[in-house]
Amino acid sequence: MRYNKVLENIKTYEAGKPIELVVREFGIASEDVVKLASNENPIGTNPVVEKTIIANASKAHLYPDDSMFELKDALASKYTVGEENIIIGAGSDQVLEFIARAVLDENSSVLMSAVTFAMYEIYAKQMGAKIYRTASFEHKYDEFMEAYRMYKPKIIYLCTPNNPTGDATSKEAVLEIINAVDEETLIVVDGAYMEYAAAKDSKYAIAPNDLLDFPNVIYLGTFSKAYGLGGMRVGYGIAQAEMIEALYKMRPPFNISTLSLAAAIAACKDNTFVEESIALHQEQIKRYEAFAKENGFAYIESYTNFITYLFTDDMDSTKIADALLKRGVIIRNLASYGMNAMRITIGTQRQNDIFFRHFLEVIA
Repeated sequence: MRYNKVLENIKTYEAGKPIELVVREFGIASEDVVKLASNENPIGTNPVVEKTIIANASKAHLYPDDSMFELKDALASKYTVGEENIIIGAGSDQVLEFIARAVLDENSSVLMSAVTFAMYEIYAKQMGAKIYRTASFEHKYDEFMEAYRMYKPKIIYLCTPNNPTGDATSKEAVLEIINAVDEETLIVVDGAYMEYAAAKDSKYAIAPNDLLDFPNVIYLGTFSKAYGLGGMRVGYGIAQAEMIEALYKMRPPFNISTLSLAAAIAACKDNTFVEESIALHQEQIKRYEAFAKENGFAYIESYTNFITYLFTDDMDSTKIADALLKRGVIIRNLASYGMNAMRITIGTQRQNDIFFRHFLEVIA
């Protein structure tokens, strides 16, 4: 069997290890495993959403409303945009796939920062496109403009706040890049963690309607992080109607489930859970910052629900991650990104207590 040649240069995306795998591999009781690897909401499921899922469970045999009218209406009200400006995906990842399929081919290229969300590269390579990166993980104007002029990419990815590093780019800086690029280059502003950045510092807050004047810009958002619906897989893209119409030609019918749709509608209408999630995060992340300072290693200032610890050569992120895993603590090793670093989701107070205790024992 022969497969498409582009697959030869694509690495499979590796998600964070599930709790079930750690239980099986190391014989640790599931209640003793702490998962701080996938940036899931540590509070759990919004009780309002949970009730909605249960109430709609009897409808699981039915296809969802493929117009997704009620969810689009809720998002339109939330962001002051039109329903014609919205496309729903099975996570914002699926909207990224629509974008790549709609724009890229083997004669095109994409541009992104040195370290950023892995799926940008994977979807671009699936279309045969070339990948270019700037020198820094931060979204620096000069670096992006130099690469833009040199390579003329079809897509520029601006992930802010950035995953997996946690840094953010100000709205002013994002608009500066957008205004410097011609309209034949599509710019993706990925705001998966925007709720956290906006709560921390308003200068990093970017709303979809800040970008609607630009025909070549799309904003991506998700219900997986602050809204706590990672397992339901619902994301969205917001752009001018012409772009959304083009992306709809890539969308399969019923691309999210009946229960996912009901859950997202309920989540979008209830902001209390998001506020509680962010408040917990803002309280607990201070502990991670203080812990790093007390133990003499660096971290990247975070505008997300995780923090990235940076290690010097005398500390090996792979060895640390493996040792923590054997103790039932799952974090994300960033060695595959070329960084001697690890990304830790900010958990509950109990989860963080367990992490600090095991981490101190490991590095000792």
